Order: sequence, then C-alpha cells, then structure tokens
Amino acid sequence: MNVLILGSGGREHAFAYSISKSSLLSQLFVAPGNAGTAQIATNVALGVTDFQAIKEFVLENNVQMVVVGPEAPLVEGIYDYFQEDAALKDVNVIGPSKQAAMLEGSKEFAKEFMERNEVPTAAYKSFTATSLKEGMAFIDSLKHHLF
Repeated sequence: MNVLILGSGGREHAFAYSISKSSLLSQLFVAPGNAGTAQIATNVALGVTDFQAIKEFVLENNVQMVVVGPEAPLVEGIYDYFQEDAALKDVNVIGPSKQAAMLEGSKEFAKEFMERNEVPTAAYKSFTATSLKEGMAFIDSLKHHLF
C-alpha cells in the first residue's frame, strides 16, 4: 500500500514512524515533511492545502491512503474533496469531514456545539476588539477570576 501523510511537524513524524513499520506498506510519502520524516519516507514538495496538486500526486503514485495531520486541510475540506471526486473517492482519507473538523478549527463553533448538545464545558462568550468592555465585564462576572 502506498501512503501519503500531509504535514511537516512532530505529529506527522510520529505517524510516519509508526506507518513505516507496517508490513502492508509499499511506499511512504510525506508532504512537505521535515528532516526527521526524510529519514523514513520520501518527502514531497506539496502544499497541504493545494488539493489539486495533492490529487495529481495521489493519482500518479497510486496512493491508497492519505493521513492528514494539520488542521488547515481538514478545515478546508480535504476529506470532502476526495469523497466528491470520482477519481479519488476510493482513496482512504484519515481525517474528519469539513463540518466535523470545525470542532477543532473553530473554538466558537465547538463551544456552540457543546452548549447546543449539553456537553459540559467552561463558560464562554465571544468578543471582538470593538466589544472589549463587554469582554472584561464577562471576565469579572466569572466565579473563578483569571487575574
């Protein structure tokens, strides 16, 4: 099996290290990778959000699994991109859909989701630079002061 890991950090290095041990693995690619991943895989100069370039690489290299490390391609919908493309839909993408990735990609979305579904979470409100006074008043209203 040919596998492509997207990302360049320690998480992706850990993925590459573990996947490289599999007897099912034929080729392991990491895009863009780092010095550590270069020791155990082939680093590839692809941007993690350049879905068209990733598609071309996957098809040209018979990649059967894509493991997505960073948040950005998930929030931008790489899983959905693969599912909606006839040439890519059979490639296994390890990562959530764009909608599900919002739980990680947007703290406000995650907090609203938790409130809506009665998942216990710390009190929160969202503020902007123009509502700084309201934000400070909210902090003062909390039982456990931060400062």
